[in-house]
Amino acid sequence: MHYAINTPNFGAYSDIRVMAELAHDAEEAGWDGFFIWDHIGGSPDWSVPVADPLVTLTAMAMSTRRMKLGPIVTPLPRLLPWKIVRETVSLDQLTGGRLVLGVGIGSDFGGEYSTFNSSTDDRVHAEMLDEGLAILTKAWRGETFDHEGKHYTLKNAYFSPTPVQQPRIPIWVAGIWPGKKPFRRAAQWDGVCPIARNDAKLTPADYKEMLAYIKQYRQLDDTFAVLADGHTTGTDEDKKIVLPYIEAGVNWWQEAFDWNYSIEQVRARIRKGPPQVA
Repeated sequence: MHYAINTPNFGAYSDIRVMAELAHDAEEAGWDGFFIWDHIGGSPDWSVPVADPLVTLTAMAMSTRRMKLGPIVTPLPRLLPWKIVRETVSLDQLTGGRLVLGVGIGSDFGGEYSTFNSSTDDRVHAEMLDEGLAILTKAWRGETFDHEGKHYTLKNAYFSPTPVQQPRIPIWVAGIWPGKKPFRRAAQWDGVCPIARNDAKLTPADYKEMLAYIKQYRQLDDTFAVLADGHTTGTDEDKKIVLPYIEAGVNWWQEAFDWNYSIEQVRARIRKGPPQVA
């Protein structure tokens, strides 16, 4: 089991220096990863300060040596895939191979599509996500390639250098359970970041059902990341919370904080260390 911190990239969490300090504290306290949200805002109705997630992760990379880092998750259809190629390889090089790329279709939260006159159609975004992933993985190989798709066209494209991690930077795919298509997509990649509908909490029983579904499309082993999230205390009481998820097949537990938690609360939980489960 691996243990990570998960925070937003806006509000109090838009202070990049503070995020670098939290990442350093987390590594010192024995956490295995630190993942941040990927939002850009843009609407006047969503006026909180926002930090660029990959710039934030760069600062966090400079203050750590061991932990996995990454966006959980980046809405790939909102971005140009070839720009993400450059950013992810640069960050993987900087971290010495510690980057994880969480991806999904995103939503119009904060007007992040509609403000910029972009489609808000989830089906269109799903098509763009699949095409974007195809472009990323081709580009990461360091070979010349073409791509002719519905949404993107590249001719005689070549990107150097390649990532430190081979055969690719791990890709973890988000999806809302019990929807099925995102989990068929996740089965093609390296991990799954499930979300419950209507801000509900996914139970260990949900994970058992979900992983039974994914097993129809791939063989599951320890290399396939399965993320859950919640809140623990850093005491023996954590066993009651986390063990049922481990038994259900989860191998990454995220201590998840939203904008309602202060930096002081997050720092205090980080310093208590990962859940006490062993």
